[in-house]
Amino acid sequence: MILAIIIVISAALALGIILSIAVTRSLRVQGSTGTDGAIRPIDIEAFRNLIDADEDNYLRRRLPPARYRAVRRERLRAMAAYVHVAKSNAAVLVRMGGTALASGDPQVAGAAQQLVNDALLLRRNTAVALMRIYLALAWPNSEFAAVRVVDRYERLSGAAMLLGRLQNPVVPVRLSASN
Repeated sequence: MILAIIIVISAALALGIILSIAVTRSLRVQGSTGTDGAIRPIDIEAFRNLIDADEDNYLRRRLPPARYRAVRRERLRAMAAYVHVAKSNAAVLVRMGGTALASGDPQVAGAAQQLVNDALLLRRNTAVALMRIYLALAWPNSEFAAVRVVDRYERLSGAAMLLGRLQNPVVPVRLSASN
């Protein structure tokens, strides 16, 4: 019995260490995102539909269990794709905000600081959301909500638009397909 408890505690500690390393590495802003620093739009309404608990419950009630699990996994993979794009966009905006922080205009510097803060928070939330998505892929009947990511992304979109307007009032900034 004691051996089983020691093994469970060791496994939990190992999982905690692995997750902390994964989250720490995912929060680093790398020099290249693979998209040449381009912002890719996200369809917020489609993303919200994927994370809607009512939609998920509807599918759970209407589909046979095996089919529901297959559909749920597809929806989780789509969620992960949206979260990856949000994470990539946040990395680009961290770099853009960092560049704008050097501005002599205090209003631009303030907007840039807000953008960097929001982008870093979104990156942290995407790391946690991806972990939860991958766990849900293993157990598709589990609950999942990425609302924080969607809400944070919309806030980040607003901060990016403010900075863009302050730096160049003529050029519009778009982060989501619904803007």
